[in-house]
Amino acid sequence: MDEDDVQHHEGSPELFMFLASTVHDMKNSIGVLNGTLENLMATAPISAASPQQPGYEQLGQMLYQTKRLNDNLIQLLALYKDVGKPGYPFDPAACRISELVEQVAGQARTLLHSRGITLELDFPQDAIWTMDEDLIIGVLVHAINNAIRYTRDRLRLAVRVDGGYLELRVEDNGAGFPPSLLEAGASAMHSQRSAVNFLNNSSGLGLYFSSEVAKMHKYRQRSGAIALENGGALGGGCFVLRLP
Repeated sequence: MDEDDVQHHEGSPELFMFLASTVHDMKNSIGVLNGTLENLMATAPISAASPQQPGYEQLGQMLYQTKRLNDNLIQLLALYKDVGKPGYPFDPAACRISELVEQVAGQARTLLHSRGITLELDFPQDAIWTMDEDLIIGVLVHAINNAIRYTRDRLRLAVRVDGGYLELRVEDNGAGFPPSLLEAGASAMHSQRSAVNFLNNSSGLGLYFSSEVAKMHKYRQRSGAIALENGGALGGGCFVLRLP
């Protein structure tokens, strides 16, 4: 097979469609598995006064891994459809922040409980902001799932209005992000897709997806942005999403 044949094969629309369809089927199957695991864990007779049932911790680990897989597959599908490009189903609308926070917390509740992690919420009760709610929920849930790797036992989802931007923060009380991950966050926001090292950084796909979602949100020549920091209210790693 010569070079032209290889390029034609790699760019085959039929191959891309097959891969996208396969990823979609995988995502649906993992979604069913997520739901089954959450139901099993929710019905386990666990209380503060009684020890965890045998296997509960293993179920929690399985749920964590399946959620990570589901996140990655959703991001792959979105990037396959060229998120941020004309024709992508971007649907911004007025969103009540209290409802957004509740949806994010609800999706993370079972996994956090299985890990013994407390999620603190800090947000303006009456605030409303224009955004694509589904995309932003996906970004925040992914940030929480990622923060589980770094925290000791506390996470914080904080939202505030700051200088014409809505700032959404996912913070943990761990040791902070390593320098390589801080660098990956900067690359995802300021560089092209090819500059993000997906192979050496397991968070590369999620960071690139989050940065593209942020950039899709525009208002009066301003665009959204993401950042990774250390510090914050809990002293650990901080994922920051700012929307104009």
